Amino acid sequence: MAYAEQQRWITVQQKTFTKWLNTKVEARNIVVKDLIADLSDGVVLIHLLECLSNESLGRYASKPKLRVQRFENANTALDFVKSKGIQMVNVGAEDVVNGNQKIVLGLIWTLILRFTISDINEEGMSAKEGLLLWCQRKTACYDDVEVRDFSASWNDGLAFCALLDIHRPDLIDFDTLDKSDHRGNMQRAFDIAHEEIGIPKLLDVEDVCDVPKPDERSLMTYIAYWFHAFSQMEKVENAGRRVEKFVNNMQGAWEMQSAYEKRMRALLKAIQEQVDSWQNAEFEGTYADAKRQASEFNTYKRGQKRKWVAEKSDLATLLGNIKTKLGTYRLRPWEPPADLTLETSEQVWSSLSQTEMNRAQLINETIRDIKNALRKSFADKANDFAMALNTMQLAISGLDGDVEDQLHHVRKLSDNLAPMDRYLETIAAVDEKCEEANIEENDFTTYTYDELSYELGLVKSSVQKKLAFLENQMVARSMTNLTPIQLEEFESVFRHFDRDESNSLQELEFGAALASLGLVFSEEEMHDYFIETSAGRDYVTFEQFIRFMVNVTEDQNTAEQVFQSFREVADGKPYVTEMDLRHSLVPDEVIDHLVGIMPEHKGPNTAEDRGLPQYDYISFMEKMIDEERGHDGAASKGLQDRTDRSLSPRKGGALNGI
Repeated sequence: MAYAEQQRWITVQQKTFTKWLNTKVEARNIVVKDLIADLSDGVVLIHLLECLSNESLGRYASKPKLRVQRFENANTALDFVKSKGIQMVNVGAEDVVNGNQKIVLGLIWTLILRFTISDINEEGMSAKEGLLLWCQRKTACYDDVEVRDFSASWNDGLAFCALLDIHRPDLIDFDTLDKSDHRGNMQRAFDIAHEEIGIPKLLDVEDVCDVPKPDERSLMTYIAYWFHAFSQMEKVENAGRRVEKFVNNMQGAWEMQSAYEKRMRALLKAIQEQVDSWQNAEFEGTYADAKRQASEFNTYKRGQKRKWVAEKSDLATLLGNIKTKLGTYRLRPWEPPADLTLETSEQVWSSLSQTEMNRAQLINETIRDIKNALRKSFADKANDFAMALNTMQLAISGLDGDVEDQLHHVRKLSDNLAPMDRYLETIAAVDEKCEEANIEENDFTTYTYDELSYELGLVKSSVQKKLAFLENQMVARSMTNLTPIQLEEFESVFRHFDRDESNSLQELEFGAALASLGLVFSEEEMHDYFIETSAGRDYVTFEQFIRFMVNVTEDQNTAEQVFQSFREVADGKPYVTEMDLRHSLVPDEVIDHLVGIMPEHKGPNTAEDRGLPQYDYISFMEKMIDEERGHDGAASKGLQDRTDRSLSPRKGGALNGI
């Protein structure tokens, strides 16, 4: 490297690191103008470390006048850095006090790597690769952008504009940019990032545009702020999507309940009207009249009754789906009104069957001229077949409990359909003999071959529909937010960090892979996650990595997660405003529905909300969610307490959005 270029890099680094340091100590009203000189007494360095770590370094000379006091301050700061496991080579107190520019810049770079970019190893290589991979993934869809490094790839300003466009397309239109206006594009990106997103201006345009190879460390320091800003933005948007999904699921359950009640009430009314009509019917005593009424009865069985059988089957399936849906999202169980339950419909259906039997017998008394033995043979088989069908239908409609158990039972029912087909063929053979004997009625059964074949088709359809529904529920529960694109992305990241191609990741590789996906944890929590994911081994397999990513990215819509999403949207307040919901990108129709059903907040204000209406999402969620109850019927623990315990990080780590 030429001496002039090296000096230029050092100048840019010192300017960038100075701005970075000022953003960290701003809360203490400290402004550093000359980085090397202002750090020489150790006071500013101690303030910086206390702000970064949120810890106190103890007593020190706040206004050192003697050189020995400066040495003591510098040693206090360096000893604290070493206590955090940050390795420093050839860095001593005399370098700080004497203003060794190269050593001081190296020290600040080490602190930037540890406290700003990510949780990394001593050299910072994993953090660099993870941050570079994040930039490459976010800009991959832009033909004019190719991020290869943290130097010359950023000269034209288009990479910064692409990062803005992919995250906030409302702030910049990448396609309308003049791709040849390097300085203008970069200045525009810097200004928007600072004014609209709050990213500090650590770099000047000339530091990047006017040099063939910008300083890598300065660029990494600045780009790290972009990474953290957009990660937090995605976290809030994810919370808003969870709220939207919860409301949609809840609305869907209500619509299903309303449809069930309306359809069941109509079915029971129609059946009762038919029963009353038969009971009031009279015979003229002629064969023609008996044949006419028999024909009408058969027409009913082939037409109206089949519609009722299908409707009865669909209603039983619908009720089962309602219970499964509410159970999947842990909503309060729902039972239909007493006069609309499946038990009531079975009683009415039983009465209908009995009335049908009476009607058939009454008709058959005037026209019976058939062979009873053949009729009995058909009836025995048909009744057994119908009972088997009814048993299977009741088994389908009565399924409850875990989705896995229901799926297991439905698959067993599916295995029994083939023997039913073979038995129906036997009934068809007997029915053919009845037709040859001109047998048109049967006192021993209300079923015909066509009816049984139709009902078998309904049972088959019910089984297949139930299988499809349960399998969809399994997928929705276990892979709620994981798309094929996400799975491909997770695999590519795993392969990238699997350097020895052992199909496994060591602890440092595991942490770097998560950082590249936007998951940043404290050092201690990252170690705990590694031990838990690897089951105590010193490596994580591909399957364990994918399962971990599924667990941290899916949306379960549990009571705790939805409540936490409301709380994140409300920024920790005990109430939420319409403006909070709009900022979290919840759709307008969902917001209108929420503000119409959530109660008003009665407690004191905890923030300045400019007189906006306040809604009590805490009592709203506690009313909607099926709380666990103790022996005396009272809630065993509050939703807010349960959410605080179940959703808080285990060791104080922070999960940035992915």
